[in-house]
Amino acid sequence: MMRYTLPRDMYYGDGALEQLKYIKGKKAILILGGGSMKKFGFVDKVVNYLTEAGIETRLFENVEPDPSVETVMKGAAAMREFEPDWIIAMGGGSPIDAAKAMWVFYEYPDTTFEEIIQPFSFPTLRQKAQFIAIPSTSGTATEVTAFAVITDYAKGIKYPLADFNITPDIAIVDPSLAETMPATLTAHTGMDALTHAVEAYVSTLNSPFTDPLAVKAIQMVFEYLPASYKGDKTAREQMHYAQCMAGQAFSNALLGIVHSMAHKTGAAFSTGHIPHGCANAIYLPYVIKFNAKCAESRYADIARSLGITGTDAECVKALCDKIDEYNVKLNIPKTLKEFGIKEDEFLEKVKTIAELAISDACTGSNPRSITPEEMEKLLTCTYYGTEVNF
Repeated sequence: MMRYTLPRDMYYGDGALEQLKYIKGKKAILILGGGSMKKFGFVDKVVNYLTEAGIETRLFENVEPDPSVETVMKGAAAMREFEPDWIIAMGGGSPIDAAKAMWVFYEYPDTTFEEIIQPFSFPTLRQKAQFIAIPSTSGTATEVTAFAVITDYAKGIKYPLADFNITPDIAIVDPSLAETMPATLTAHTGMDALTHAVEAYVSTLNSPFTDPLAVKAIQMVFEYLPASYKGDKTAREQMHYAQCMAGQAFSNALLGIVHSMAHKTGAAFSTGHIPHGCANAIYLPYVIKFNAKCAESRYADIARSLGITGTDAECVKALCDKIDEYNVKLNIPKTLKEFGIKEDEFLEKVKTIAELAISDACTGSNPRSITPEEMEKLLTCTYYGTEVNF
């Protein structure tokens, strides 16, 4: 038996924020990132709508990119002090992911972070609050997923948390928020959405329910991402929907080793943090070539849905070439070396990173099994840009 879980309600389209006027409750805590939502007036809109609904609102601001365990615990403490019956997270993936984790420690103060690292091990939520997610970026789709990523900076490790309990109750997908994204963020989040959809389609847990969402999302990303990158509002709206569809697919089909690698390299190097979507974009063509030994026909299906023709092998190669072409258009480097990771540090850490990636929650649903030695070889290919032929 398999399970398929989505938010109870999703409101989408320009002006969807207004739905906040109609929710029932007494108190809401609004979890925010670095200030862009306040700068562009969206925080005022949310607070005004909640005031119309008769709901008292408190802000928890400045959740950092790639939120830390410490931020999660501070937010949970603020929730316990305020006692909201709605948790509302607005912004990019970071504040929404952080709020999901805060929710656990709000309702279960004695739970430890180590206890929820194991996938699908969360206690039953909604004992004190329900959850609304409002994304401002078009990539993570955390507004419709059962996942959150929290970073332990002391260990240099990103932990993907997974449990259907943290699927939001309501998602508000209002494209006006995504119009404020800078170009680089648009590129990285767009390629993150593409990776979500591709990995969901080839996952060992793909299904007739997830496949159509994944394929449609892939088609939309390839159609709209270049124009979205250049700031076209119509394309931005369509990308906001595409990433949400990809999220609905991967939340139920799960992901693969592109994400395992991105999770374990994002905060690993002293030369600089690798943005999650950028890491996914770099790794995706290499992983496709590795996985094609087991999932060639599935990747070929994706390629043919984009109008690519030929044998399965020819289609897979053309799909990788197309992803490489988009990375060039979006100014995304082809290798970790090109990104700026120092060779001596990479060589020093790659074995440990490979072992951590193997243990990542996303590895289990990858279509091809992988050993630590193979993972180390694959990561090395992504550093130097060498061909994946094993």
